[in-house]
Amino acid sequence: MSNKNYLSIYAKSFNWAGFFLPKKTYQKCSSLYDFCRTVDNIADDNDELDIKKKNLLVFKNDFLNKNYNNIIIKNMWDLMDHHLISIKIVEDLFDGVESDLNKKVQLNNKKDLLIYSYRVAGTVGLMMAKILNVKDDNSMKAAIDLGIAMQLTNISRDVVEDSKINRFYIKNDFKTISDTLALADLFYKSSFIAIKEIPFKFRFAILVARRVYKKIGDKILRTKNIENYNKAIFINPNYAQAYNNLGTVIKDSHHEYQINDDGTYRNFATEYFDLFCSTLEIYEKYFNHFYHFSFKNTNIGNIDKPNFEYWLSRKHDDVSNYYDKTRHLTSAGNTILYSEYIMNSPIGDYLRGIE
Repeated sequence: MSNKNYLSIYAKSFNWAGFFLPKKTYQKCSSLYDFCRTVDNIADDNDELDIKKKNLLVFKNDFLNKNYNNIIIKNMWDLMDHHLISIKIVEDLFDGVESDLNKKVQLNNKKDLLIYSYRVAGTVGLMMAKILNVKDDNSMKAAIDLGIAMQLTNISRDVVEDSKINRFYIKNDFKTISDTLALADLFYKSSFIAIKEIPFKFRFAILVARRVYKKIGDKILRTKNIENYNKAIFINPNYAQAYNNLGTVIKDSHHEYQINDDGTYRNFATEYFDLFCSTLEIYEKYFNHFYHFSFKNTNIGNIDKPNFEYWLSRKHDDVSNYYDKTRHLTSAGNTILYSEYIMNSPIGDYLRGIE
């Protein structure tokens, strides 16, 4: 088996953080990751289940019997001997990966989730701590906590993909994902106490990796906005273009209301608009300049001006000439919107700058 640098291939976040480690330490971390990734890849291969079980057993026996013809196994034993890494930790890792080799994997409670996360990732955190010369027992525990936190983040991120291969670590709904990330956050906080026990020359790399993974969790939570957008499209697919013109939605009044079970009215147009507004931050990430404002909603807009309707009422005593009866802007209203409101805002500054 070739000695691939799996750390650079798969672990993009930690590989980047690894640039802050001394070269020899990075090489040791890479050897550890090569071993762990090889074990994990056997479980994730597209082979039949029986073949994967056989391949894992062969690799496990080669490891236990110290088959040094396999350079990944030889490097792993060198690490274990030099840093006094217990074989029990590695056996726990194998147990976690073996639990994935079933026709259906389903964890039924938080205890099972944490045990699984310890086996496949907490063990890695513990071995990393050994490589980084951490000695304090509480800090060893915190290293396990960091591994668990990262695995909970991974599970939350990959919940859809995992379900496609019959692995149900958590339920695929936003509340469960949110609860799992909240649990991860507790372990991230617990892991922080280990930082002060890590030798200074290694510390920054671990802080970087920890922060990157926490940000992944934050990003997952923000995808609630994507869920909102999908819900808005479900209300009426024809409204997919309507965010450019709220008036178009409101004007389509025969689709606007629905009577709820409790006798109250549900305004589809307003609900759609509110849902769309919650997706705006998605678009902001993909453009260098993304400016938006609102006609009415005081909570929407990033151009440091009040909503247009309020701004217009403060600038002009009589606004009747600027709206028609459907609340669309007239030609005069559009002129003021452009020349006085937009061009006297950061949007105008930007447009003048690219002329």
